[in-house]
Amino acid sequence: MIIQAQPLTDLIGRIVTAAGAEPDRAETCAEHLVAANLKGHDSHGVGMAPSYVRAIKSGKLHPNARAKVVSDQGAVIVVDGQFGLGAPVAREAVALGIARAKQMGVACMALRNSCHIGRIGTYGEQCADAGLVSIHYVNVVGHPPQVAPYGGREARMVTNPYCCTVPRPNGDHLVLDFATSFVAIGKLRVAFMEGKEVPEGALVDAEGRATTDPRTFFRAEDRSLLLPFGLHKGGGMQILCEILGGALAGHWTMQPGSDRAYGAAVNNMLSIIIDPDALGGREAYEAEAEAMLDYIRATPAAEGFDRVRLPGDPEREMMAKRLAEGIPIDDNTWREIREAAASVGINDEVFSTLAQ
Repeated sequence: MIIQAQPLTDLIGRIVTAAGAEPDRAETCAEHLVAANLKGHDSHGVGMAPSYVRAIKSGKLHPNARAKVVSDQGAVIVVDGQFGLGAPVAREAVALGIARAKQMGVACMALRNSCHIGRIGTYGEQCADAGLVSIHYVNVVGHPPQVAPYGGREARMVTNPYCCTVPRPNGDHLVLDFATSFVAIGKLRVAFMEGKEVPEGALVDAEGRATTDPRTFFRAEDRSLLLPFGLHKGGGMQILCEILGGALAGHWTMQPGSDRAYGAAVNNMLSIIIDPDALGGREAYEAEAEAMLDYIRATPAAEGFDRVRLPGDPEREMMAKRLAEGIPIDDNTWREIREAAASVGINDEVFSTLAQ
């Protein structure tokens, strides 16, 4: 089915509000999830809302908790998310980092103990919109590991995303944002819901044999494992996100002495935010960067490609398409959203006018 962005945002906001979030925080959450769908990242879109509702009802996600500064040493700020709703908490924390970077030229912001913060590119874009470069290392805790390290046959980490954004004067920022696993777990969920296979190289079964069946990842016993992307290179980045985002920023990693039974996805994030003005000459930097980007884009396209794209281009293209045509939602995801709505007292009549 196809649903337009604004009605979908209104619906998700209403569901999260009914689950216990203040309306403005629910709206921020809904906008964040729908923006991920609009940009083609359905793995981090509205299909996450049912898990948020379950976490709120279980008492693990505190929907109205705010980002709390627990240490301020000038250029270094530590923020506790207090297990709050990830999108508003992370935006508040990043806003603190942005303000400090503009004051001091650079800021290092550590966010810990926030429930699932979603697509990390959102926070990179938040920095880029303020004219700042940003780098983000994130780990995932609160439940058992699901991703094997490179060369391993047992899970030790989760998807551990990395993001780097670079502002551009025209607003078409460079946004590099990816899970260090072969695919995000949410993409496995989407494939599972849609009855599709996943790419070769993403999963190995309990015996270490390659599989493309996402159902093996979601079964109760003998589950398959995700692998890192890019062999040892992705595996190395996976470890760095665990150490920098988890151990350094959050003091919480996936090692067996930590709390794996919390019962909700929790993110820790180390963000490094840089003001190009502090390096002496934004105009010269921008001129050089744009000349290089023009040179890259002018590369003749290889077979199978229509043109060379920059990081962030695919998301802009998809957003234009989905704003015009609507957002596709598979039947299983829609069913889960309806069930989540029913669990907080929203009846089926609300859904009758949404789908095309």
